[in-house]
Amino acid sequence: MTVELDGESLTPDAVVAVARDDAPVSVPESARERVRESRERVADVVDGGEAVYGLNTGFGQLVDERIPTDEIEQLQVNLLRSHAAGAGRELAREEVRAMLVARINALVKGYSGVREDVIDTLVAMCNEGVRPVVKSRGSLGASGDLAPLAHMALVLIGEGEAIVEGDKTGDDSGTTHRVSGEEALAAIDREPLSLAPKEGLALINGTQLTTGLAAFVVVDGERLARGADAAGALTIETTLATTATADPAIHDVRPHAGQRESAERIRRLTAESEVVEAHRNCDRVQDAYSLRCLPQVHGAVLDALAHLREGVEIELNSATDNPLVFPAERVDDRASGTDRAGVISGGNFHGTPLALRLEYARLALTDLAAISERRIDRILNPNLQEPHLPPFLARDGGVESGYMIAQYTAAALLNELRSIGPASTDNTPVSGGQEDHVSMSAQSALHARTAIDNATQIVAAELVCATEAAEYAADAFAADDLELGVGTEAVRSLVRTVVAPLETDRPVHTDVEAVATLLADGLVDTATDRAIDDAGSD
Repeated sequence: MTVELDGESLTPDAVVAVARDDAPVSVPESARERVRESRERVADVVDGGEAVYGLNTGFGQLVDERIPTDEIEQLQVNLLRSHAAGAGRELAREEVRAMLVARINALVKGYSGVREDVIDTLVAMCNEGVRPVVKSRGSLGASGDLAPLAHMALVLIGEGEAIVEGDKTGDDSGTTHRVSGEEALAAIDREPLSLAPKEGLALINGTQLTTGLAAFVVVDGERLARGADAAGALTIETTLATTATADPAIHDVRPHAGQRESAERIRRLTAESEVVEAHRNCDRVQDAYSLRCLPQVHGAVLDALAHLREGVEIELNSATDNPLVFPAERVDDRASGTDRAGVISGGNFHGTPLALRLEYARLALTDLAAISERRIDRILNPNLQEPHLPPFLARDGGVESGYMIAQYTAAALLNELRSIGPASTDNTPVSGGQEDHVSMSAQSALHARTAIDNATQIVAAELVCATEAAEYAADAFAADDLELGVGTEAVRSLVRTVVAPLETDRPVHTDVEAVATLLADGLVDTATDRAIDDAGSD
């Protein structure tokens, strides 16, 4: 389905659909009209001859430098060239596409003063497979994600580099080609743009790298949290823990939204479980915290991700460059620093509103990984596991190690997450002290992406181990067979499509990586939801 970019309704899920699944984008006429009106206001200011930041002045500490009219276009070009100073790895395809779609949506709000040609070129790049080569490091999150966005914007003027799909270059082999910005535009029948006043600044001044990355954290994080519920529910069953801790009575008297949601999912996942029923009247009073407190911990993660989602949805549909161009009648002209045409310098490019939420989400995802790692240990550790489970799930313990080292890797990945410090509380003044407080929001987003990656591997390891432990569930009761819950059986069966029972030692990483892919692709979600829905309709 086409994603309509109207500056008002873009969601993290739509960003992911464009970035990963190549959903096409379009700009409605209502948004185009706003773009044209905003451009007319910029033209009026330039014709009036007043000194206005971003239109006819220098940038940063050079704000007091007045630029002659015949050098304004060169000013915009020089801005892109000088600010393309990024470092580090190149952004992945999906990351660049997320940045592109977020940038288009911000510009079409109609407060940036760019021409429709700029919008149309960005849309064509997005729809026709032109991906600027963008360095991942260099943004301070104020004045926005300057360096990465400058690398992206260079392609619009025929400079920089881009990756182009093979069929756009006359090569139908399906491969991609790294070409110059000019060659990339030619491949989609576009001419390099000559930038008009303010357009260079409008293209690079904003939070679109931060916001694009944050959209992935929202969508992937929510999916992972639901997958962790499935992993935890399966662990609860296979370690013979009680599901009473998901009873609504407990959560109704502490009604955090995420906690209630996670508890409800545990109840649904384990519904109709013969394993749970078989030990309902056992003598155990309480389980370990990693099992008993699952709804509280997983629920807090859901709450953190909900907080991030709220911020990302606002930011995706915000004007975040500087200065912003308003109708004159909308502006309080009594404020100093406001010119008569309604062009106002402000700070909407500052990434703190997302940086702090991203830090919160990263910490939450680290805790999700931490509780999952503890559950892995309870499945494998002979000093903690239930008697029916063999040490480390090895069939021939001693000769074989089973899944022993899966917990080692989980501990290493968790250590990496715990060693990440908060980027958003750092501050390094730049631009001669003019930009004396920055957000580091892009680094916060990159850290949160690392948390997603590592936590996914850890939850996948739990799913692998819990699925193997399910092979022994009936043994605990000397039964021939006992059925798992509606949802946990669905996830066990799904894991078994990519991971065979552990008959003897083999490389463990292939098992974990296969299940991590199921989690990342949302297949765990799909399988459990379908099973729960089918059971509810019976």
